[in-house]
Amino acid sequence: MNPLKKLFKQTFIYGLATVLPRVISFFLLPLYTSVFENAAGYGQYTNIYAWIAIFNVFLAYGMETAFFRFYHKSEDKKRVVSTSLISLLGSSLLFLILALLVQESLANFTNINPDYIRFTTYILVLDALVIIPFALLRAKEKPMKYAVLKTINVAINLTFNVFFLLVLPKMAQESDGSFFSSIYKEGWEIQYIFISNIIASGFTLLILLPTYFKVSYKFDAALWKQMMKYAGPVMIAGVAFTVNEVLDKILLTEILPSDIAETEVGKYGACYKLALFMTLFGTAFRMGVEPFFFSHAKTEKPQKTYAQITNYFVILGSVILLGVVVFINPLGKLLIRNSTYWEALEIVPIILLASFCLGVYHNLSVWYKITDQTKFGAYISSIGALITLIINIGLIPTIGYMASALATLAAYGSMMVLSYYFGRKYYPVPYNMRKIIFYSSVSIVFSALSFYVFNRNLIAGGLLLLLFLMLVYKMEGDKLKTILLQREN
Repeated sequence: MNPLKKLFKQTFIYGLATVLPRVISFFLLPLYTSVFENAAGYGQYTNIYAWIAIFNVFLAYGMETAFFRFYHKSEDKKRVVSTSLISLLGSSLLFLILALLVQESLANFTNINPDYIRFTTYILVLDALVIIPFALLRAKEKPMKYAVLKTINVAINLTFNVFFLLVLPKMAQESDGSFFSSIYKEGWEIQYIFISNIIASGFTLLILLPTYFKVSYKFDAALWKQMMKYAGPVMIAGVAFTVNEVLDKILLTEILPSDIAETEVGKYGACYKLALFMTLFGTAFRMGVEPFFFSHAKTEKPQKTYAQITNYFVILGSVILLGVVVFINPLGKLLIRNSTYWEALEIVPIILLASFCLGVYHNLSVWYKITDQTKFGAYISSIGALITLIINIGLIPTIGYMASALATLAAYGSMMVLSYYFGRKYYPVPYNMRKIIFYSSVSIVFSALSFYVFNRNLIAGGLLLLLFLMLVYKMEGDKLKTILLQREN
């Protein structure tokens, strides 16, 4: 099969694995913004899950990317699987014990209610234990099974969220003294969100447990040291990247006056979710392309294929950027039912563009993963984290959450440029920069016209989107038909 067609096929399936669960989870946004009417509760929830995202990176410590690299380059793949599973199993159990022993200290460090620490610990451990089983599905190119499991996970999470936050309170109120009234606790909205997450994650681990039982456990210390050497910089890059992604919510909570902090974080966090369409596309593309990069690294002239992949990412990403900006008002009102949150819609175009830059960065980052120079990923992500920190601390007191949006764009934009600059030196890829700059520039200009000049007018924005789609079809239609309609060998 044409390698690009194969990539598009897998990316489409991974896209379903990413988009369908998130579409289901999108129902949680109107649910949460309805339950947390004053936005402060949603702000507290946003802050807690920001910390969960950071700890997730430490518990994974780059092992997923290292697993892909060594699985594809090693002849003894079973030993790679075994060593990776033992490593993450041991570190996860150690974290579980330590976290439960020092709950109060963790609560003080993260400024999270001590009652929530135990819940977050269970979520983190359950998520860590499925890292390698899911990575193995991707490595073996089983995207459909991956997609089904991810969808089931979010469907369970959604079902229990709806039950605990909507159904249970009504049942408890209507039948005083019943079983349902005995298990319902008023004011437990955040705890119920945690419990739903734990049930979903636990069920997913249960389905993936055969991965642990089918392995002949042999720990290769020499291999583990090589994997950790590769994974270390990846972890640092992951921490820095996650800081870029979630530190803004934490800093908003810490820097803004306490009487408005959680409310402002709630508004920002809810509208930030509307940029998820670009994040979904970037994640789906990355999940399809990452194994592809490693498996095609030794083929003839892989750089040419990598360049084509990035070109098509930019084209599709440009369409999504403009499309979401054009329909931002109806999307906002559909997904965020509480008008209290709407004033933060102004951050959406900025976060969308930032996510677009991040997606381009992930495509450009192939050079340091293929050449085993993951230290550059750590350097670049750390610079992005520093930019995030400086802009947030410097501007939040003046312009609030708009500072966080601008910091996100500045960080991801800088990472994208730096990766391209160093990539040209260490692993030259013949990117069509004229085409990349053309499509992204036209999309950005049209988005700015739609949002700022035409004030989100649907008719004007729709015409701009139609014009852009016609332009893309005229310039790329024949090439896309050739790739997608080419028969398999």
